[in-house]
Amino acid sequence: MNKDTSTIRARAPLRLGLAGGGTDVSPYSDDFGGLVLNVTIDKYAYATIVRRSDDHIEFIAADNNNRWFGKMSNQLERVSGLDLHVGVYNRIVKDFNNNKPLSISVITHSEAPPGSGLGSSSTMVVALVQAFCELLSLPLGEYEIAQLAYHIERNDLGLTGGKQDQYAATFGGLNFMEFYKDRVIVNPLRIKAHIKAELESSLVLFYTGVTRESAKIIDEQTKNVKTGHQKYIDALHGVKAEAQSMKEAILKADFEGFAKSMQLGWASKKNMAESITNPLIDEIYNAAIAAGAKSGKVSGAGGGGFMMFFVDPAQRPYVMRALSKFEGQVSTCNFTDTGTQSWRIG
Repeated sequence: MNKDTSTIRARAPLRLGLAGGGTDVSPYSDDFGGLVLNVTIDKYAYATIVRRSDDHIEFIAADNNNRWFGKMSNQLERVSGLDLHVGVYNRIVKDFNNNKPLSISVITHSEAPPGSGLGSSSTMVVALVQAFCELLSLPLGEYEIAQLAYHIERNDLGLTGGKQDQYAATFGGLNFMEFYKDRVIVNPLRIKAHIKAELESSLVLFYTGVTRESAKIIDEQTKNVKTGHQKYIDALHGVKAEAQSMKEAILKADFEGFAKSMQLGWASKKNMAESITNPLIDEIYNAAIAAGAKSGKVSGAGGGGFMMFFVDPAQRPYVMRALSKFEGQVSTCNFTDTGTQSWRIG
């Protein structure tokens, strides 16, 4: 098969932040070390690359119908709505293609919108990096792909955020992650099939329909840490402690402990920054609890996006019915065991 005529595809799974989210953000992770527990789910970000023969480049973000078409170059200017495409292209060409431009079409779409709280933007960067690895046969391992995606997003593009999303999308599965100033350690958790089945059966997702700029919330959190405001630092300590507690609960099949840990983690998270919750989120949360949910939280930085609830599976229909009264989308999910993947067709 001639690779110049083949179509490259890649996908990367989105994630649920179960516990510890926010402790992967500098300067907290640099000063105190961060701990995060997350799991990837059966929602994906997709990237397709097709080689062209006309010395031009085309970028398409199919989700929001953004398109850019221009003459091939080794370094492109940023394009509104296509920042991630340009950022990945520029870094790959500079570091892995001897600064030689590529004439290609890059098309992406995601099963969750930006601001959803499922790590959608970082997951898209991982999918794009994986697609370029397939295109150029780059021998990059999981840690290298995750680190490269992080540097593109945070350093090259200057987008605010933590590190967990890139590593979750790259590695996939249920992971307990450790974040330090100079390194990241991903610890895959091996759990029995019945534990996985119970967790999947107990989770309810609710998309509030309100996307939010996680950068604003994370900037507020970062400012609180930099100024040494003890209330907010203690809140982050509490969130980190629950990542450890929830990990132990999962490994012991202690589902009551899991629910309690989620409850305590959400209580701490709300104290990390003022904009993490709002009256709508509180109303949705209270309605789910009143209908039988044991605990719940926002997935991601907060302020909107997806919420998750832990429910006795027998009570799940009642909670889903209560949530359906709000504007938004109720759903369930399954966990995935694999991280980012790529393949060729044609």
